[in-house]
Amino acid sequence: MKVFFFSARSYDRESFEAVARQENLTFTYHLASLSSQNASISEGYEAICIFVNDTCDAEVLRILHRSGVKGILLRCAGFNNVDLKVAKELGMFVARVPGISTGIMQIDLAYSPEAVAEHTIALIMTLNRQIHRAFNRVRENNFSLAGLLGFTLHGKTVGIFGTGKIGICTATILKGFGCNLLGYDVVKNPEFETSLGKYTSTLKELLSQSDIVTLHAPLLDSTRYIINSETLATMKPGAMLVNTSRGALVHHQAIIEALKKRHLGGLAIDVYEAEEGLFFQNHEGEILDDEVIGRLMTFHNVLITGHQGFFTRESLYEIANVTLENLTCLEEGKKCPNALC
Repeated sequence: MKVFFFSARSYDRESFEAVARQENLTFTYHLASLSSQNASISEGYEAICIFVNDTCDAEVLRILHRSGVKGILLRCAGFNNVDLKVAKELGMFVARVPGISTGIMQIDLAYSPEAVAEHTIALIMTLNRQIHRAFNRVRENNFSLAGLLGFTLHGKTVGIFGTGKIGICTATILKGFGCNLLGYDVVKNPEFETSLGKYTSTLKELLSQSDIVTLHAPLLDSTRYIINSETLATMKPGAMLVNTSRGALVHHQAIIEALKKRHLGGLAIDVYEAEEGLFFQNHEGEILDDEVIGRLMTFHNVLITGHQGFFTRESLYEIANVTLENLTCLEEGKKCPNALC
């Protein structure tokens, strides 16, 4: 079976080639993201493999269908970039790397949730102790500590918004630091209540009591811009906000205003609402026309990474394994547990 990869980087090639065992597979890797302008280059391929920022709307799906593509393999958990209604109408197979679903708010990555949790902790520690700024200073022979003051994490209250698999992994690590943990979720996770922390009855209660708030919820109609000017106002003055989940959980313009007012003490994000065309690419020497992220990067108390929370060797190999299992289901016409349609 022939598979055409969009948004393929060197690490995608490495992980898929390492785990591929079927001799009848032919992979073609393309650097550009999938769009209506280039969808037709997949003609002659039975399946395509796409990532989180590839566009797979109705127009693209129809082009793919005319080109003979039968299956769409998502090497990620999120699928809001695929028009599933049209895909079903066209009789196309769509499958993703599976998610863990134990409630409306608990839909997380099934591949190496520890990787995302560990990156969350890395962001918290780096921003709090100013490691990134200290690193740059020392390279310039500046060993001054002025402006690098942090706080002791032990004893602080951390709010976990979304207590699915990643949220639980994050909470477990923070518990080891000696943090007091609060959780908010539509469906309570017994593991969190039993050994990690306690739930608040409202998001407002969680925000008002937490020194750090970390987001681990999916992007749904009910969670889009859940962190906005109104909810930010309920946060503790000087609190830190961390988002390694979905960019559109937060209203970034409202974040900027909260930072300007010194109400929000710090922001660390690994995801961004308008990251398509920005993240996963090298823009050195270019002028970015995204004024929001440009403004965010002017704050000394903002830390941004480019959607690398998942980016560990173990995660990439697991993504490749599951994606190829989905491909086998398509090839053999078997029921696929990870199929979306």
